Amino acid sequence: MTISQKNARITIRTVAADAGVSVAAVSKVLRNAYGVSEDLRSRVEASIARLGYRPRAAARAMRGQADTIGVLLPDIRNPFFSDIMDGVHAALERTRYQSLVGISQSAWSIELALVDAMTDRPMDGLILVAPRMSAADVTVTALRTPTVLIGHHEPDATLFDTVNDDDELGARLVVGHLVAAGYTDIAFLSLAMEDPMNLVVTSRREIGYRAAMVEHGLSAHIDIVRASGSPRASQAAARRLLQGRQRPQAIFCWTDFIALEVLSVARELGLCVPRDLAVVGYDNTSYCDLLQNDLTSVDQSGQVLGLQAARLLIERIKGRTTAEHFLATPRLVARGSSRPRSPERETL
Repeated sequence: MTISQKNARITIRTVAADAGVSVAAVSKVLRNAYGVSEDLRSRVEASIARLGYRPRAAARAMRGQADTIGVLLPDIRNPFFSDIMDGVHAALERTRYQSLVGISQSAWSIELALVDAMTDRPMDGLILVAPRMSAADVTVTALRTPTVLIGHHEPDATLFDTVNDDDELGARLVVGHLVAAGYTDIAFLSLAMEDPMNLVVTSRREIGYRAAMVEHGLSAHIDIVRASGSPRASQAAARRLLQGRQRPQAIFCWTDFIALEVLSVARELGLCVPRDLAVVGYDNTSYCDLLQNDLTSVDQSGQVLGLQAARLLIERIKGRTTAEHFLATPRLVARGSSRPRSPERETL
């Protein structure tokens, strides 16, 4: 390429001429359209790299192709949400789409404000982890922008897709594991129910917990304690359980973060885990593997949820209109915090 060519503005026509294909073919590659052969993609991408071609964002946006996907997360402190983003990025790696992330700080008003801001900007679609948004709010959003919802069970939704963990099964796995390890007095430290937007996922895990306890003949031991999920509220709930008249043998926690607070309170009270108390979390975050935690947890495959959400969204952007509802199968990862209950502890 000559100096004069380098200085000239490179257009899609320049790329087409260099690759020896039509402008329409280049456009298909840029849009990652269905039916593009690997040979065509390789030729066009080679020309793009050689020429240094960069489609103008404004021009793409005017055509309804911003090559940008908005992702809404509750916070960035929980490694589970980082796992979701890893999955999203893996799905977008071979596409032209980039992600822009908004953090709602687990606040309903911020969720709505960020979603409005995203839909007001040139974005091709949205992936929302927005537990406080109602189905009606999401429907309004989906009418404006292709949308996929993570962690929000709406199996009858038709205007947007959902990607979820099988929360009921996850709770059943926990109870089954603890019963097999010799624990019968199993409490569930769940989320507070005053927030109506938390009801769907919360109720599914509670349904699974209750059903499993009944199936194992432990209905008399069903004990659900609720807290907002904040560190202070989780610690207060843990103290109520551990300092009560009938201390549970095991506590199943809504998240790993809540489980970490339970471990902290147990140590503060002089209890040894798992000798005096078994603890199980949910999410299987990186904190579980730390030696001081050694926390048994349910892995709901954050990367799989993110990967599937991005794939479904790209299909939506390309024109699919029928709703898809994906349910991931969780697995329990056993660690030291729920080792089998030794017979001598029955007499303590």
